[in-house]
Amino acid sequence: MKKSALSDPFEKARLEKGYGKMNDQDDPVTMILGLKEVRKCAHNWKTFQSGATPGRIVVPSEVNIRDTRQIPFEVDPPEHKGYRDLVEPWFKRPLEADYQRKLRQQMDEIVDEVLKKDTVEVVSDFSLRLQSRALTLLLNIPYEESEVWIGWGTHVFRSEDTALDGDKANILYDYIDEQISKAIETPGEDLYSMLLASEIDGRKLSREEVKGVMILTFAGGRDTVINAVTNSIAYFAEHPESLAQLKEHPEITGRAVEELIRYFAPLTHMGRVATKDTEVCAHAVKADSRISLCWASANRDTRAFENPNEIMLDRKLNPHVSFGFSTHNCLGATHARQIMHTLLISLAEKVKSIDIIDYKENIEELGEFKRKVGYDHISVKFHA
Repeated sequence: MKKSALSDPFEKARLEKGYGKMNDQDDPVTMILGLKEVRKCAHNWKTFQSGATPGRIVVPSEVNIRDTRQIPFEVDPPEHKGYRDLVEPWFKRPLEADYQRKLRQQMDEIVDEVLKKDTVEVVSDFSLRLQSRALTLLLNIPYEESEVWIGWGTHVFRSEDTALDGDKANILYDYIDEQISKAIETPGEDLYSMLLASEIDGRKLSREEVKGVMILTFAGGRDTVINAVTNSIAYFAEHPESLAQLKEHPEITGRAVEELIRYFAPLTHMGRVATKDTEVCAHAVKADSRISLCWASANRDTRAFENPNEIMLDRKLNPHVSFGFSTHNCLGATHARQIMHTLLISLAEKVKSIDIIDYKENIEELGEFKRKVGYDHISVKFHA
């Protein structure tokens, strides 16, 4: 098996029973594995809610490291619609030509940087920098601020020896509090200021609500983008013909982005909390217990995808759920897609091949399952 491959540890359980089990900090989770069932549960927000105790729908649970509700991620209809309608236009800005031009400039700059180096550690010296620099465009703040976020490292909620590090999380929370205070004192044209000036149902957003949106913006698009970019670099290292294919046929770039995101599923799963006793996959689920919508498993479902364990850059039928599904689909999906699209264009134009020198895989322990989600580190050599 190639170094860049991600196996499907859920296949047997998905086909035989449709669900799996894991224990998360003594708060058990029933993992839903099939695409049809994942989509059905994601759509049924009345039975499987997101608006539970803040942090509980995340797996691993974050209830011990935050009490701020992430908005609109942890809010259900009908309140969810008001928040979503407010912030969605801002998060669609990556579709604008000027935004795309600036992102392309950032991308070309970082690709040119790594082409000059003998070796590059992709996670921290490429993917993290790329993600942080692009985030300045999404927030509409000075490019230099990305250096602060790069200094936090690749994870905002965990450290090398702690899965959930409250002290590290507080660095993010304190930073956001400080930025909100600055925006109150001196409003600008950034996301903080937009939120503070906005109204829902005739009232201004509270400071806590603004903080909830910003925590989601920082945390939700960090590890996921880093994983997607890093895994894609590893793939192209082992499949230089794919870079040539993208260069020769740039019209398939959009489909290639969707396929890489499907296959690598940068976020394994997301939880929900049952509002009543129910049943999923002929399995009883008790009220106030948790399920997880396993995007990574659903994306490999042979009932929906032809040859799901292969990457086909020009795959036409691709109903993947890497950005979630239904009401709570990923708010930052447009931004993430634009990052990946711009990355593929820049790599195809500037890079001939990539050599993998050294790597360590990042393996998630998910009860009965072990899933490679990416890399703790991977060193490569880029060739122009």
